[in-house]
Amino acid sequence: FGPGAQFPYAPGRKYTPCDAPKERLFALRDWLGFDRNVIVQATCHGSDNRALLDALKASNGKARGVATVDRKVTDAELREMHAAGVRGTRFNFLKRLADFTPREVLLEIANRVAPLGWHVVVYFEAQDLPELYDFFTALPTVVVVDHMGRPDVSKPVDGPEFGLFLQMMREHENIWSKVSCPERLSVTGPKALNGEQNAYRDVVPFARRLVEGFPERVLWGTDWPHPNLKDHMPDDGLLVDYIPHIAATAELQQKLLVDNPNRLYWS
Repeated sequence: FGPGAQFPYAPGRKYTPCDAPKERLFALRDWLGFDRNVIVQATCHGSDNRALLDALKASNGKARGVATVDRKVTDAELREMHAAGVRGTRFNFLKRLADFTPREVLLEIANRVAPLGWHVVVYFEAQDLPELYDFFTALPTVVVVDHMGRPDVSKPVDGPEFGLFLQMMREHENIWSKVSCPERLSVTGPKALNGEQNAYRDVVPFARRLVEGFPERVLWGTDWPHPNLKDHMPDDGLLVDYIPHIAATAELQQKLLVDNPNRLYWS
């Protein structure tokens, strides 16, 4: 995010984050022991992707990006973003974070980025999936669902709400899922703080169901710098320690952390 003095936040933003410049991101990536990272355009920057593109150009090929674009974007701008390392665009359906955009506009954008090999990232609440299901499954690209579709983890993992998401994954091979952000989904914790090695146990069954059921179509990330968290700021090192709880074997970890992101972002 930002720095705001260099890359101003969008006038119509729903929140104003603390600055989280590229140097801090790259330092965290290296400290956690990862070779590469993906940067997702934040809603606080709207469709002004300058901060994202600046970070990608400074990454020495170690980063890829997911941009936010509107229908006014030109083909030349899309090609420029692709050359910088952008490989997807994001559609946000959380009313508290983004204004409504007609679906025909979003479909138009998806059709324009599809020839570049880009994917579409979608962010929504679990209770809205029945309304959005047909739209998601009609998109002409790979579709990556943010944070497992934000399931209510106080409900059964075998219940109808998460079951609909599993059905979408099962019946549509272009649907992928991030098994990220347990800190946003957890109800009972424990939190990833103070050396806790068994954090977010209530989220684990949902993530494991996806990792084990669809091992070639899952992704993981820290979600740093964790904007809009009201309760606590998780320890990113402990979020890495969470991975073996949701991907219990070396083979599953290899797919989650190496093979899948390489295929989607670097192939």
